[in-house]
Amino acid sequence: MTEQSIFEHPRQLIASAREALRPILPRRLRGDAPVVPVVRLSGVIGLSTPLKPGLMLSTVARPLERAFRMRHARAVALLINSPGGSPVQSHLIYRRIRELAADNSRPVLAFAEDVAASGGYMIACAADEIICDPASIVGSIGVVGGSFGFAKLMDKLGIERRLYTSGEHKAMLDPFLPENPEDVERLKAVQREIHEGFIELVRRSRGSRLKGPEKTLFSGEYWTGAKAVEFGLADHIGDLRSTLRERFGPDVATPLVSPPRGWLGRVQPSVGALDLLSSRGSLAEDLVSALEERAMWSRYGL
Repeated sequence: MTEQSIFEHPRQLIASAREALRPILPRRLRGDAPVVPVVRLSGVIGLSTPLKPGLMLSTVARPLERAFRMRHARAVALLINSPGGSPVQSHLIYRRIRELAADNSRPVLAFAEDVAASGGYMIACAADEIICDPASIVGSIGVVGGSFGFAKLMDKLGIERRLYTSGEHKAMLDPFLPENPEDVERLKAVQREIHEGFIELVRRSRGSRLKGPEKTLFSGEYWTGAKAVEFGLADHIGDLRSTLRERFGPDVATPLVSPPRGWLGRVQPSVGALDLLSSRGSLAEDLVSALEERAMWSRYGL
């Protein structure tokens, strides 16, 4: 037996075994069908409630990495349904998607469902193309923040606020103290800086595809998917299944890559997130967080 035949024989055996197993293998493992893994990014960005973490890098990093490193993948699809939330987590997820796309030479397609607004739109900008439904809500390129004021209520109830700080602005915008115009202006200055960074990210991501006046595009306003395509904020009208079948053929496999879940079916957060959960466990905080999440969706009529 020659040296060449020694090495060819195992290769033939492997090839024969693979061919025999092909009918029972999932389509994404056969190698003869195009594969486009799908990662669903749904919910408010940031920690919503202790038992219901929103979209954070710590909860989406692993499914993103699995999707981009999947063998035979022709592209990666992002299914986005988010009204926004934390600008930091939005940007972290955006950066991770761009890094993984570059490292693995994978094109990225973002599909907007009900909403891809504010931080949700920032994440969508990580894709090479953005596809949406005609009635999707897209845009809201701006920054928003809010609080409550209880100073007058405390006066009526005869409650005295006792607050001890070190640092002139440490108690800035305390909801139990009267609003200070200087503190409000400081907050708005921070928001303007974040907004400018958001605008630059959209300009860099969308480039010459942007067609509307910048004063309108970057005003914080949002539009239907049809109008977003007209303004160049999105590329096409369509849905995930039809678009992928049209691009990659009717046999395209679209495995959904999900984050790991605990025995109760909840997404498993990272250690850092668990530390945060343990410090926010009261029923009142859960209720306020749920109301804030509901308010974010209601901004877009949902």
